[in-house]
Amino acid sequence: MIKFNGLPKDFFVFFKDLAKHNERAWFEANKQRYKDVVVGPLCDFMEAVAPRVAKISKHIVVDPRPNGGSMFRIYRDVRFGKDKRPYKENAGLHFRHGLGRDAHVPGFYIHFDPNEVFFGGGIWMPDPGALNKVRNAIAGEPKAWTKVVAGKAFVKVFKSIDGEALVRPPKGFDPEHKLINDIKRKSFFATRRSTAKVAQSAGLVDEVESAFKAAKPLMKFLCDALDAPF
Repeated sequence: MIKFNGLPKDFFVFFKDLAKHNERAWFEANKQRYKDVVVGPLCDFMEAVAPRVAKISKHIVVDPRPNGGSMFRIYRDVRFGKDKRPYKENAGLHFRHGLGRDAHVPGFYIHFDPNEVFFGGGIWMPDPGALNKVRNAIAGEPKAWTKVVAGKAFVKVFKSIDGEALVRPPKGFDPEHKLINDIKRKSFFATRRSTAKVAQSAGLVDEVESAFKAAKPLMKFLCDALDAPF
């Protein structure tokens, strides 16, 4: 098992510098630096955390490859937005379900940037069919859902569910349902905030594992709602 001692000091410095020089010429001149202080250490982190994630669920994929794996690309899609900055000023990892092809399936996520570090699990903006299945599961199994979001470990680590919600109840659901506020959600995600100091220490692996364990009941509920194994 690989020994991970934390992200290097230059990890967050790189992104601070990138924010000041978010242009192709600067990035090309610093591309090897990016590989050395961002890509390499994140691959090492994934190698270290993969066995622990496998113990939580064998269906969640941690792919430590530098390209095409669990690490998000640094290149932004600037085709349709007004923001034409070519590079993301943060790093992200998504450990998705083996049955999923994109980010809109249950999975674990980790976000690193100089201003915030957070990680957790759930499902982000699922397609209408999957969203309806999750809403129906909450409405039909209120005790099971309440057990998830009110669980002692869950509340201690995450406090509550995150995710943007509709203003009005979705069509077909009882506006008076006791869980209508959760049924109105468009995403179902639990997030734990951390710090750059933790990210730059060997304790990152333990803290991420602890958060993922606390999110396990939520992940299982979502997978059950979507007829996916967990």
